[in-house]
Order: sequence, then C-alpha cells, then structure tokens
Amino acid sequence: MIKFFRKIRLKLVEEKRINNYLIYALGEIVLVVIGILIALAINNANLRRIDSNNEQNYLEGLRFEFQVSKMKLTELLAVNQKNLDGAREILNFIHSESGQATDQRLSELLFGTFSDDISFNANNSFLNELINSGNLKNISSIELRKKLTSWLATMDDIKRQEAELSSQREDVLDLFRTEDYSILTIFEQTGLSQALDIPAESNLQSNLGILDSRAFENDLLIFMLTSEATKTNHYEPLLEDIDDILELIEGELDE
Repeated sequence: MIKFFRKIRLKLVEEKRINNYLIYALGEIVLVVIGILIALAINNANLRRIDSNNEQNYLEGLRFEFQVSKMKLTELLAVNQKNLDGAREILNFIHSESGQATDQRLSELLFGTFSDDISFNANNSFLNELINSGNLKNISSIELRKKLTSWLATMDDIKRQEAELSSQREDVLDLFRTEDYSILTIFEQTGLSQALDIPAESNLQSNLGILDSRAFENDLLIFMLTSEATKTNHYEPLLEDIDDILELIEGELDE
C-alpha cells in the first residue's frame, strides 16, 4: 500500500501537482500512524495476555500454598484441643475427692498433654517470592493483595503467642526435673521406655503426689488459659483468614 502511494507521489511531483502531492503525503503519514497504533495495540494485547497468564500461575501457586497451610492449621487446632482436654482431665483429678486418679492414667495424660509442642509452620515460600520479586503487584484484586500483605504480619503475632504457650508448657515440665517426681515412671507407663530401649524399672516412683502441688495446679491453669487463648484469639481467626484468602483466589482464577 505504501509503495502504491509512493508511486503516485512521484508521479504528482513529476507533474508538479503540489496540492495533490501534499494530500497523498498526508495519506502516507496517516497510514504509518495507523500501522504504529495497530502494532502498539497488538503488543499491548500480548503484554496483557502474558500478565494474565502470569497472574493465573501466581494464583494457582498461592491456592496450593494456602490449602496446605489450612491443612496444617486444622491439624494443629486438633492437637491444641487434645492438650486442653488432657489438662482439663488432670485438673478434674486435682479437685476430685473420689481418688479416681491412677499413676497409669496420670502418666498417659501428662505425656499426651505436654509432649507435643505447638507451632504453626505456614507455607509462605511462594508468597515471599512474590513479595520479594515485586510480582505481588500483578495480582489484580486489591483486596487479595491487602490480605496477602497482612498475612505475614499475622504470622509474627502467631509466633509470639506460640512462644508464650511454649513457655507455659515448659513451666509445667520443669516440676518433673526435681527429685520429687519421676519422668521415668511416665516413660514406663506410656511405653516410651521400650521405644527408647531404656532398661525396665520394677520399682517405679508414684507421681500422684503432684496432684497436691499448688504450684502444679497454678502452672496447669495458666497453661490451659494460654492454650484456650491460642485457639480462640489466634488459630480460629487465622483459619477464617485462610478461608477468606482462598475464596478470593478462587474468584480470580479462570476455571
């Protein structure tokens, strides 16, 4: 098309028809501008398509990561509830007047309640990569971006609460590091001695006396309070945050 106009332009110059030449020259310019605009439109469309594909890949990665985190948190909530239930049963032994507590059952409760540390290890590697690379801005949903940004700050708060819970757990366990009570009895009566290949002990020391300890009761109550706060004020709201994030991600995915 441009060659066609060029031929006409040369012919007009040769014939000294300047007005018509200017018109055709303007036509060439218009064609060039139109061509550039079309090229830019195609290029922009390609860039938008690439950005859209990248965003979908990011969303898929985030969905997988938060699904795994949800599974971990759900399991952790169950462990925390198990610890709470065990502590509550021990507390019932303390205030029971029927003498229903036995060394065997107390050992099982002590082991089951205080053997598991509580720590939520969220899968944040992909999210951290998005943030550190600056690609989080490619997530088009403003609400989702805000949720993802605040998520990491929430993790810091969770770690502080878990550190407090771990400290209360250690306070309870410290009572068994004295000569008054026997960790070996707990090992023997829960089968842990066999698992660790510890020689069997026939003359086991009873731990029932700890139920009369005011220090033990106080530490147990603080542990229960911290466990309940971890569940109610931190883990359950966090699970709601995960559900909200997953719902936003699902809304942005092209499926």
